[in-house]
Amino acid sequence: MKKRIVHLAIVLPLLALAAETGSIEPKDLAAQLQGKEARPALIHVGFAVLYRGKHIPQSVYAGPARSPEGIEALKKAVAALPKDREIVVYCGCCPYDMCPNIKPALETLRQMGFTKVKALVIPKNFAADWVDQGYPIELGEAAAK
Repeated sequence: MKKRIVHLAIVLPLLALAAETGSIEPKDLAAQLQGKEARPALIHVGFAVLYRGKHIPQSVYAGPARSPEGIEALKKAVAALPKDREIVVYCGCCPYDMCPNIKPALETLRQMGFTKVKALVIPKNFAADWVDQGYPIELGEAAAK
């Protein structure tokens, strides 16, 4: 019983934040990336060291959206995209509900007029919730800042 209460205490805030922001689960995004449907634009709004380590293939590094420099990089990364293009932002530095980068990125994209913006729900971190699940990854260098 105690384990269920702890589980609910973790899951309920995640669900509330996901409902508030628009989100996609790792398994659903991985399936979409491997399917025949259109791929969303993938934007990494976390720290360079995470992107350099491992990231989702074909994702664009924008930098931490918690900073003005990261917001400016995000704006540049999406400047040429149509406003109705599906965009998925992700970070992976920490649990989704505590991430300092996701909410600012979503808010900025919505203020810019993008209508199909989602956040990748990462309950623990990118390694545990994406890499260790066997979802597609690639290594790469972050954009020079």
